[in-house]
Amino acid sequence: MNTPIRRLGFVVAALFCSVLLAASYIQVLQAKSLNNRPGNTRIINAGYKIERGSILVDGKAIATSRKSNDKYVYERQYTNGSLYAPVTGYSSLVYGNGGGLEGAENEVLTGTSDSLFYRRLVDVVTGKPKQGANLELTINPKIQQAAAQALGNRRGAVVALDPKTGAVLAMVTSPSYDPDNLASHDTEAVTKTWTQMNAAANQPMVNRTIGGTLYPPGSTFKLVTSAAALESGNYSNSSTLPGPATLRLPQTTHSLPNDDGRACGPNDETSLLHALEVSCNTAYAQLGMDLGQDKLASQAKKFGFGDVMRVPMRVTPSTFPTQLNEPQTAMSAIGQYDVRVTPLQIAMISATIANGGNQMQPYLVKNVVDSDLDVIKSTDPKVRAKPISGQTADSLTEMMEAVVNNGTGKQAAVPGVQVAGKTGTAQGDTKNAADLWFTGFAPANDPKIALAIVLENGGDQGVEALAGSVAAPAARQIFEAAVR
Repeated sequence: MNTPIRRLGFVVAALFCSVLLAASYIQVLQAKSLNNRPGNTRIINAGYKIERGSILVDGKAIATSRKSNDKYVYERQYTNGSLYAPVTGYSSLVYGNGGGLEGAENEVLTGTSDSLFYRRLVDVVTGKPKQGANLELTINPKIQQAAAQALGNRRGAVVALDPKTGAVLAMVTSPSYDPDNLASHDTEAVTKTWTQMNAAANQPMVNRTIGGTLYPPGSTFKLVTSAAALESGNYSNSSTLPGPATLRLPQTTHSLPNDDGRACGPNDETSLLHALEVSCNTAYAQLGMDLGQDKLASQAKKFGFGDVMRVPMRVTPSTFPTQLNEPQTAMSAIGQYDVRVTPLQIAMISATIANGGNQMQPYLVKNVVDSDLDVIKSTDPKVRAKPISGQTADSLTEMMEAVVNNGTGKQAAVPGVQVAGKTGTAQGDTKNAADLWFTGFAPANDPKIALAIVLENGGDQGVEALAGSVAAPAARQIFEAAVR
């Protein structure tokens, strides 16, 4: 064989091996990711020939599959769709599965998850048709409904947790949407609806509890600053702090005022407890500078800032800024400047305090069950971290009780039940009214619920609105539903 033919043979062999390796890589290693692509119409169409598992709240289906009258065999159907849309997401013939559990737990709902291998094997042996598994959720329908009513038509979000387990009791955003409108097999109508919702300025498809544009936390972040101070060992609830009516910020010509324009105590002094009770900006700004950015950043990280979590939907990480100068540190200590959070993160801070310093991993899916409602897989509560000591948690609880008993959070009080909480009025965009927050837990001595609520752009009260008069009474409605 002459040299040119031999070289050609090597080239052909190399090309053949390349094709073989590429095909193997695509069919084996990339198969799962390609199958899960939202635009993979072959997989989407095939999925509509299998009865997709239901999503259950308190034993009742909020998402289920019904027989259709077309070639796709099954059509998705949602009950109280707009109430549960942040939880369920959508299952669409045109746009795939996403926005919530429909996307995050797609393999379980279609029965293709590796965790269901033995169940599939049993079904093959017994001759059962292919069927997805069902999801039993942690959502409490009474609390979910109360959260939606508390928000009303105002833009915002509520997330509630069981502080002892991490179970998500409520996940509500406003405005919302009805996933039934995306589940229709009328592709032209679905496309029109999708285009309208994605173009809407109020972003109804964004789950504000765990993603979207993150919020400045305002004074709810004073819980983190308080924790950093208490954990340092140099402060207690009775420690004296400066609390003048205004604080001159170093390196600037600006002064930071308190919301009421007054000093936080006699002789321009206050205690750490009273500073949280009245949400004293000047005391906390000075405290933040005294602690320094490193201690604040470290405490925020311990609470989960910067971490990617799944519930099982991906949660956008909350952020605490870096490379701060003194005035930036002062503003960050009161939850302004570039501090940004999800409502879930703020709820987790309250839940951690309520649980004696142990932060539980938040989760939405309680059980995976088969068509006979036999449990295939359960979620066990898991401690995620211990950001603060039990002593610090007790001190913070005392401070948060004072906020509701005597301070800015009075309108969150529930008769006969001790509530612990913190308000927050956060100016993220100077063109609009502030975002209004309340976070806390109840009952304070035996917590059953921890929550965070945020109302965007002043709720419905305009630029003069404060969290204590808008967010706190909304939180009270949710607490009452949980503890009554």
